[in-house]
Amino acid sequence: MAIPHPDSDLLSAVCGVITVSDTRTVDTDKSGQLIKSKLREFGHRLGVYRLVKDEPAQIASLVQRLAPTVDVLIFNGGTGIAPRDTTYDAIATLLEKEIPGFGEIFRQLSYAEIGSRAIASRATAGVYQSTLIFLLPGSSNAVALAMDALILPELQHLIRQLRG
Repeated sequence: MAIPHPDSDLLSAVCGVITVSDTRTVDTDKSGQLIKSKLREFGHRLGVYRLVKDEPAQIASLVQRLAPTVDVLIFNGGTGIAPRDTTYDAIATLLEKEIPGFGEIFRQLSYAEIGSRAIASRATAGVYQSTLIFLLPGSSNAVALAMDALILPELQHLIRQLRG
């Protein structure tokens, strides 16, 4: 795997971590805890952490309220195709710019790990009101893959791009 060129100055992003689930609690949210831990490990700051039910109106409202307060929002959960998986549907229409490479590469990497079941993932990324948004599956393995292989290596670069 090619390593991107290093960013010149370290940048600490203000991050929001949102777990979308009808059943998880703060105590059982392994994926949300994993995201928070990895962000802190790389020197980023947690601005907000929330659990939200898989209800499209609640998810969209949360994005609209939180986007102006953070550099990045990382959602986990609700990106599959089951009837209650509505994270993608709630957020995709809000995105002003999509980052299609994120979802494409994530599914490619997932395919290498889990095989053809990767096609059911609607993981994506984009920009809403100058805030980066990542939509990840709820699986801790998928979260670790996305964070380690894609988000953490590129987060500073993407934020710099948005700031011009």
